[in-house]
Amino acid sequence: MALFKYSAVDQDGNDRSGSIDAVNMDVAISALQRRGLIVSSINPEGAQDGGSILGRRITFFERVKAREIVMLSRQISTLFAAQISALRAFELLSAETQNPVLQDTLSSVAADIQSGSPISEALSRHPDVFSAFYVNMVRAGEESGKLSDTFSYLAGYMDRNYEITQKTRNALIYPAFVLFTFITVMTLMMTLVIPRLSAILDEVGQEVPIYTKVVIGISNFMTNYILLLILLIAAGSVFALRYFRTGHGRLMFSRARLQIPYMGDIYQKLFLSRFADNMSTMLKSGIQIVRAMEVTAVVVGDPIYESILAKAVEDVRSGQPASEALRQYPEFPGIIIAMIRVGEETGNLSEILDTIAQFYRREVDNAIDTLVGLIEPFLIVSLAVGVGFLLAAVLIPIYNISASF
Repeated sequence: MALFKYSAVDQDGNDRSGSIDAVNMDVAISALQRRGLIVSSINPEGAQDGGSILGRRITFFERVKAREIVMLSRQISTLFAAQISALRAFELLSAETQNPVLQDTLSSVAADIQSGSPISEALSRHPDVFSAFYVNMVRAGEESGKLSDTFSYLAGYMDRNYEITQKTRNALIYPAFVLFTFITVMTLMMTLVIPRLSAILDEVGQEVPIYTKVVIGISNFMTNYILLLILLIAAGSVFALRYFRTGHGRLMFSRARLQIPYMGDIYQKLFLSRFADNMSTMLKSGIQIVRAMEVTAVVVGDPIYESILAKAVEDVRSGQPASEALRQYPEFPGIIIAMIRVGEETGNLSEILDTIAQFYRREVDNAIDTLVGLIEPFLIVSLAVGVGFLLAAVLIPIYNISASF
């Protein structure tokens, strides 16, 4: 943050001067222009520089974590409940946060609010930090006059989403480590151990079993073409990554993962949980169902469900209930459609969707725990069997040779 002294002329032709806090000079000028001032001169008076090089902060490796947005939302909700103004709230949070990227973002938001912008509009200028879902929720809170409750809903929703994401990620750390160890051990044995043992067999000249020939052949290929193999894997990974970022690639990847036995069921429950949680949170904040479905389609995280919701939005706009618009898609189980229909008939759709979200969150948690419980022993046994097979393929012929003398 830096303090800039400025001289300007207002719309009535009067001279104005003063100082303004801003991230940089461009932000300061923009804030002054939004106040209706014509800037004639502006110069930095002082700066607080933490971790910068040649006056510029290096932010390439810095980002705002989901957990920080959760805490930020809870803090904003508390400050609003205490009747603190929006400008003062964002100024306080900007001064207190330790993340330089978030600090700059909140300072910019505070400057925009000071110049007269609504909170939602100020947040929308930072899409890398505040998602479309977040901005629409805040906009609905502004319209309903329940900003404190809205930020509380946001914190709760993001906390639940963060918890299930972290649970999935942490659950896969150990299996990923075992898999990495398995690949590393197999590669080292194929390129370092097996060639030396196969040299002994070649010197003796005794006939070896077919499975030993297969192992030696794979070892020779990996030893002679290891660099080519690494290059092919790297090139294939880059190509696959770029392809799966395209629209067609994302759609194909989504269809493939939903077809995987057991894993596809987990993914479906995860996306249904997100759908219900998003919809429930937005409807509780007073957002109309059409807009709620539009935003949910963007943030659900799967192209298939995104396409389904986009089509359903058009049906709802034409007058169909949401339950009828979604009933034609097998990706939405019949029980969900029936519960949504009950919610529409009773006027308690947000509560019904919240119940659906809680149910599927529990289902995802249980499915992940079961999957991890199966993966760990499977990988360990695979590692033991793989290494044991390689050793047996070479050591058994050597044992036979030594026994013949």
